[in-house]
Amino acid sequence: MSTHQPTPATGAGVAAFFDVDNTIIRGASAFHIAQGLRQRGYFRKRDLIRFGWEQLKYLMFGESKEQMSSVRAEALSIIKGWSVAEMATIGEEVYDEIMALRIFPGTKALLDEHRAQGHEVWLVTATPVEVGKLIARRLGATGALGTIAEHKNGYYTGRLVGDLLHGEAKAVAVQGLAEANGLNLAKSFAYGDSMNDAPMLSEVGHPCAINPDSRLRRHAKSKGWPMKEFRGRGRKGRRSIIKRSVTGTVWILLSIMRLVKRAIVAMFRRKKPAAS
Repeated sequence: MSTHQPTPATGAGVAAFFDVDNTIIRGASAFHIAQGLRQRGYFRKRDLIRFGWEQLKYLMFGESKEQMSSVRAEALSIIKGWSVAEMATIGEEVYDEIMALRIFPGTKALLDEHRAQGHEVWLVTATPVEVGKLIARRLGATGALGTIAEHKNGYYTGRLVGDLLHGEAKAVAVQGLAEANGLNLAKSFAYGDSMNDAPMLSEVGHPCAINPDSRLRRHAKSKGWPMKEFRGRGRKGRRSIIKRSVTGTVWILLSIMRLVKRAIVAMFRRKKPAAS
């Protein structure tokens, strides 16, 4: 495995772009936020059923544009009418309770080294931009690019501004940021863990795969990109993440089955004739 380190390029015009989920933080940051929301009573039973169905389709058929659009639509419909300020407060709490404990020390060290060399450091993530900015602020990064949920008068409308920051959209966002900030992408760096990050990694002169999945690992080898493994358990690390995702889905499905069973029992009780 390569011992890739940032080159000593200092001064204006150099940036480092980091994916978030499984690159900086173990697991999905949006899932951690969802956990915090569930614990605080934000999700209703019908939300649980809808999330369970989307997660089941993801595990059965994998990721696709249609599946991503469906998940996006479900998420936006659920947060419609929620307070932006309240969500920000919950995000801060969840960061302290969960996410801060799941940051990969190796990635954090890379991020800090870029900061020490005077590079701009940007997080580029498909997760909501509010979550990305929160993590960026806590890590001392320059800022974050993320998916933008529309809000008016302090409340989410249930619509998206632009598209999900995913795949090719990440590369387009990085290009736009470079043009706006006068960044030299040929001298810049990028870090990601999956093929969804490959377009962003291809935009810079110094790409690096961190905790790569099998597809990105093969792609990085073919391109001669350096790779870093910070999970501590080699490829077992990703298998454990998948195992936890499957376990979570099983829990959701069991919950759905219990809810359906209760509904059926309640229906039959209502139809049962009264004793004479």
